[in-house]
Amino acid sequence: MNYLEAIGKYFIMVWEVFKKPTKWPIMRSLILKEIDELIFGSLGIIIFIAFFIGGVVTIQTALNLTSPFLPKSLIGFAARQSVILEFAPTFTSIIMAGKVGSYITSSIGTMRVTEQIDALEVMGVNSLNYLVFPKIIAMLMYPFAVAIAMYVGILGGWIAAVFGGYAPSGEFIKGLQMDFESFHVTYAFIKTLIFAFVIATVPSYHGFFMKGGALEVGKASTTSFVWTSVVIIILNYILTQLMLG
Repeated sequence: MNYLEAIGKYFIMVWEVFKKPTKWPIMRSLILKEIDELIFGSLGIIIFIAFFIGGVVTIQTALNLTSPFLPKSLIGFAARQSVILEFAPTFTSIIMAGKVGSYITSSIGTMRVTEQIDALEVMGVNSLNYLVFPKIIAMLMYPFAVAIAMYVGILGGWIAAVFGGYAPSGEFIKGLQMDFESFHVTYAFIKTLIFAFVIATVPSYHGFFMKGGALEVGKASTTSFVWTSVVIIILNYILTQLMLG
C-alpha cells in the first residue's frame, strides 16, 4: 500500500510542477544554472566511461570471434550496436542517476531540512515549480550528452581494435556501416528523453518529501538512486519491447 501511495504522490507532484509558473527572468537563470550543473558538469565522467566501455566491448567481441570464417567487420558491427542501443543511453543514465540524482535529492532535501522550502511557500512561490521545473528543462539537454557518449564509445572501440591488433581500421569501419538503421539512433534518443525526465523527477520527489534531519538526507539520496535505477531498467525493457520487439 505504501508503494501505491508513493506512486500517487509522485504523479501529483509532477502535476503540481507545471502549475503557477515562476516569472520567466527568474526561471531562465535557474534553467541555465541547472544546465551547467547537471549536464555540462557531468560530461567529463560520461566521456571517460563511454570511451573505455567502447574499448571493452570491442575487445570482448574480438576475443569471442575465434572462427577464421567470421569477418573482422563483425567487431565494428557489434561495437556499434552495443554502444548505440544500450551502453550510451542506458548505462549513461544509470551513471547520471547516481551523480545527478544524488545531487538533486541532497540539494532539495537540505532545503527541506533547513526550512527554505517552507519559506518559499510562505512567500506564495510554487516551490515545486521553482525547484523541479528548471531541472526537467535542463535535462532536455541530456540527449546531447548521450550523443557524445555514442561518438566517444565508438571511437574507443576503434582505438582498441586498431591499436590492439584485433581488427584493421578498414574492417572496423566497414562493420560500423554494415546494416545501419537510423531508427536505432532515434530509438536511443527517445529512451534518453524519457530517462531524463525520470532522472529529474524521481530524485526530486525523494528530496522534496523527505522527513528528518541531515542524516535522512543521505538516506534519501541512496534511496533515490536505487529507485531511479529501477525505474530506468523497467522502462528500458518496456520501451525496447514496444519499439524494437
